Amino acid sequence: MQETLNYINENKQRFVDELFELLRIPSISADPAYSNDVLKCAEVCAEHLKNAGADNVEISKTKGYPIVFGEKLIDANLPTVLVYGHYDVQPADPLELWKKPPFEPYIEKTDLHPEGAIFARGSADDKGQFFMQVKAFEAMMKTNSLPCNVKFILEGEEEVGSVSLGDWVNENKEKLSCDCILISDTHIYSNEQPTVTTGLRGLSYVEVEVEGPNRDLHSGLYGGAVPNPIHVLSRMIAKLIDDDGQITIDGFYDNVETVSDEERAEMNKLKDNPAEFKKSIGLNDVEGEKGYTTLERTSIRPTLDCNGIWGGYTGEGAKTVIPSKASAKISMRLVPYQTPEEITEKFTKYFEKIAPANVRVKVTPHHGGMPYVLPTDTKEYLAAKNAMQTAFGKEVLPYRGGGSIPITSMFEQVLGAKSVLMGFGLDSDAIHSPNEHYGLFNFYKGIESIPMFFENYSKS
Repeated sequence: MQETLNYINENKQRFVDELFELLRIPSISADPAYSNDVLKCAEVCAEHLKNAGADNVEISKTKGYPIVFGEKLIDANLPTVLVYGHYDVQPADPLELWKKPPFEPYIEKTDLHPEGAIFARGSADDKGQFFMQVKAFEAMMKTNSLPCNVKFILEGEEEVGSVSLGDWVNENKEKLSCDCILISDTHIYSNEQPTVTTGLRGLSYVEVEVEGPNRDLHSGLYGGAVPNPIHVLSRMIAKLIDDDGQITIDGFYDNVETVSDEERAEMNKLKDNPAEFKKSIGLNDVEGEKGYTTLERTSIRPTLDCNGIWGGYTGEGAKTVIPSKASAKISMRLVPYQTPEEITEKFTKYFEKIAPANVRVKVTPHHGGMPYVLPTDTKEYLAAKNAMQTAFGKEVLPYRGGGSIPITSMFEQVLGAKSVLMGFGLDSDAIHSPNEHYGLFNFYKGIESIPMFFENYSKS
């Protein structure tokens, strides 16, 4: 292992230089204008896998963007780790809020990153993180220390819902057979308190529409006598959560996991700093479900949020109308034993129930995903925990994230393998936002930790 770590240390600058090459490619999967860049990025990823020592590298076609596959099989009797990552990125808008162009990476020191952070779209989500896996693999290959078999799948549609991945995995189950899946697409609690993500929430995402009159109406001629869909929708959304922060949808909590007092106590060992949390997002106070800490509200409890709302005239100047329609997008984060199908159905029934008789409502389901939990007594978790404790020189705690990675449940269902969520970002990395960045410290710690995970897992 020391020889591997020496190789990593000697090649740090080259690793960053190569990552910069990847970050310069605007592989935005949501915008067809960048389709050639997404395809180019897949080709560059394939070259990096080949150069690192992977065999059978291929760019596999799907109904959307391709999946890059590669493998190194050294012994059929040894376990196999499947590494997942994605090479597509979010759109960079609004461009005017970036300090520098989003696809011209640069390094800058910050309070949280005194050693410097890499600023660029995709630096933390997920190019910088999956590239750690590639470079860790390269280090093991160059020092003849790879302790088990490894396979890679890098997709180009994660930021648009992984629309092709499920079919491709089902069609290639034998090729992808493995003992566990390793994913670096999450974050740690802090550089001072490293964590392994042991849970993610699921998701139900819907769009709602309230329709009143059969056309936009003059607010002077009709105001005060007809329902205004914006007002109605606003009142309906307000009814979805009560004063105690509880979601009012009938049966919403029926299947919510009851987390033991012992697990809640372990979770709250993390140094929750309410003052710093509020300061980091510019708030004077927090809110949420009564009886739970901020850590618990953002991890083990389900939530409902309005993500966008619109209707009527929003252009320059004035247009005094009562709109015919008003719409909103609503997301619900789910916890174990809730399913997106169940929650979407309950939301739809409740939303229709609370609608006044003088309007028509429509609920359109979009996408969803199942929650995921990795038990802390599994060999996968323990291999990751011990690897990170060695690399960081600090106790590593379990941490349930608030976000959703639906592919984890799909992988377990199709491949029968648990996913290890071994990410190294911070929640302050501004992923999906202007000035996304990824600390050099975190990038290097990831590359150092991953070979230790492979070694621990192969011995377990």
